[in-house]
Amino acid sequence: MKAAVVEKLGSVEIKQGVPVPPLKNGQARVRVHYCGLNFADALMVAGQYQVKPKLPFIAGSEIAGEVVELGEGVTNLRVGDRVFGMTSGGLAEQAVAHASTLMPIPASLDYAQAASFPIVYGTSHLALVHRANLKEGQTLLVLGAGGGVGAAAVQIGKALGATVIAAASSDEKLAIAKRMGADHLINYSTENIRDKVKEFCGTHAAVDVLYDPVGGALFEDAFRTLKWGACLLVIGFASGTIPKLATNLCLVKNLTVHGIFWGSYFQNDPQTVMMSLGDLSAMLERKQITPFPSQVYPLSQAAEALDSLVKRRAKGKVVVQCAESTTDSPSRHIQSKL
Repeated sequence: MKAAVVEKLGSVEIKQGVPVPPLKNGQARVRVHYCGLNFADALMVAGQYQVKPKLPFIAGSEIAGEVVELGEGVTNLRVGDRVFGMTSGGLAEQAVAHASTLMPIPASLDYAQAASFPIVYGTSHLALVHRANLKEGQTLLVLGAGGGVGAAAVQIGKALGATVIAAASSDEKLAIAKRMGADHLINYSTENIRDKVKEFCGTHAAVDVLYDPVGGALFEDAFRTLKWGACLLVIGFASGTIPKLATNLCLVKNLTVHGIFWGSYFQNDPQTVMMSLGDLSAMLERKQITPFPSQVYPLSQAAEALDSLVKRRAKGKVVVQCAESTTDSPSRHIQSKL
């Protein structure tokens, strides 16, 4: 099969004739139509992620496709089912995954949308609902709001009834946040976050929940927009810089700080993550959220797709088409590299 293989850290090669992964008890083999990419995938390729697969490995962890074979003991799936979920080795024509990590794709979603769903919406929902307890009428500030996880946070925040301030590095990325429902927009390449928050809300310290997947130089100004009793959600460090936290302000303002590593919930608190995914499925059915794959690459350009995340050129959610032919069409998505 064709796959995106990492034989040395920092390099991805598209190879033909890669052995099909063996199928074990409790697993399903999936013909991968699309693989969603996240910043964590790029970090894993570089050897900078907390999870370090043994070399060589196939990149990618978020898949959507069709079940083509079942291992012994699998009762919740059938051959031919459309599924999405998490596994390793997703940037390939076929992947295997434990059946418990695969879920049926709702009829309202195509494969590209389904590959855009699990990680970014799972992370954002768990962070905003289960950690921050975001309420209707509160103010949510989302950094990196034009990226995959940020755009999902904007959508979920609006679905929960919050006023959402979306901050991103370009007008193009802010257009995505606006499409997701953001109430206010900040281009932090040209505008000051604290000044814009005061303009929107009447005070510098108006934010109930700060959602930060970026870190870096933006953090301090954004952090100072938090009001008394507010919550900081540490999602990631796409800027490449881990900021320092002024714990004296945490004391003075009685702030709560939550770190969110969504993948760790599967080992430590699977009940909560499955409850969260169930809530998200209900939100999908009510059309409160819609996954938004804005950039689609072919498998032959998987390295370029990953590089767009590293260099922060990506706008919205990046997905890679892995199947040579698929009934899906990416025509409705903003940009296609096919």
